[in-house]
Amino acid sequence: MIKKIMKSYDYSLIVTIILLSIFGLVMVYSASMVTAIQRYGYESDFFYQKQKIHLLLALIMFLFFAIFPYKALKSNKIIATIMISSILILGGVYLFGHVAGNAQSWIKMGSATIQPSEFIKLAVIIYLSAVYAKKQSYINEFNKGVVPPLVYLIIVCFFVAIEPDYGTAAIIFLIAMTIVVSSGMNFKNLLRLAIIGLVFSSFLLLFAKDSLFSENKKGRFEAFKDPFAVEQKEGWQLVHSYLAIGSGGTAGLGLGQSIQKLGYLPEPHTDFIMAVISEELGVLGVSFVLLSLAYIVLRGIYTALKCKDPFGTLLAVGISSMIGIQSFINLAGITGLIPITGVPLPLVSYGGSSLLQLSISLGILVNVSMFVNYEKKYKNKGKQNTVKTVISTRNQSIRN
Repeated sequence: MIKKIMKSYDYSLIVTIILLSIFGLVMVYSASMVTAIQRYGYESDFFYQKQKIHLLLALIMFLFFAIFPYKALKSNKIIATIMISSILILGGVYLFGHVAGNAQSWIKMGSATIQPSEFIKLAVIIYLSAVYAKKQSYINEFNKGVVPPLVYLIIVCFFVAIEPDYGTAAIIFLIAMTIVVSSGMNFKNLLRLAIIGLVFSSFLLLFAKDSLFSENKKGRFEAFKDPFAVEQKEGWQLVHSYLAIGSGGTAGLGLGQSIQKLGYLPEPHTDFIMAVISEELGVLGVSFVLLSLAYIVLRGIYTALKCKDPFGTLLAVGISSMIGIQSFINLAGITGLIPITGVPLPLVSYGGSSLLQLSISLGILVNVSMFVNYEKKYKNKGKQNTVKTVISTRNQSIRN
């Protein structure tokens, strides 16, 4: 039994996740060494040492959830706990949260800070996947199948948006919509949801207009329109991101040789780490990251398509869409396709909360994939052998 389970794991996916995480650790060290000294007055390896601890904890969580049966997450007790605790935690962040980077998004615990909104992404994925998997029989009844999870989603997105963290709120909303579309809901209710989403977005814009149209946010939009017009102000990050990306060439300047990380990119180890990768490792380094992320997303989609369990299918859809959406928003931000949002690059950017949440999520995805492969290899094979035995016995009896 154990041998069969071990053979059912998707080791190509596991190796890709681990290699990308280790690559991210190396790049965090390279990107942060100057910033650690010049901007914060720390040792050059300060962020590297912290990220190394984050990665060790993340690896433990990844392995645990890769083994932990994902179907246990569907229990009513766990779902109720996730729903209630996530709302209470976000409420606590709003009232007592730690302010960093113009947003009250953190909970400070001694020297450590935790960003709950990162874990809310996974909470929403598990909650919506479980609810829609259980409500398959009446998923198209608006009052029963649509309204309850919608209320939870609106509350969560509202609290995250008013931190303010519009990038994460947008990611949560897009992940939720991906799960809803994949749940089997009919077009009529999907249209109703779209209308409700527009109304809620309009309300949120009115409620958060002071924050959304603050000088900081206006500056980001100005930089998005023409970063070179405000190069010495709001466009500084984007212009130097362009310089980093454009100077890498095919193989880059060499690991550790970035010029833009020498005080030009304010946070080169977080949101703009891909710019440093491009400068130091060129097209080859960028291709490795993009192909790794694409492979993870595609394996998630493949798992969702092959999974016969609605809960497993929706989990795989939610987790793979989270990786894809977050990667797109980060890369679009550093290349000027959209305004900068402060969203980290999955598994690569510095950050403990993001790395831990992603490791748990990917551990769950690996577990779903294992169950899919196990059923495909052994359960279906057992059924085929049973059919063959029955046919053989019947043929033998006919001959006799």
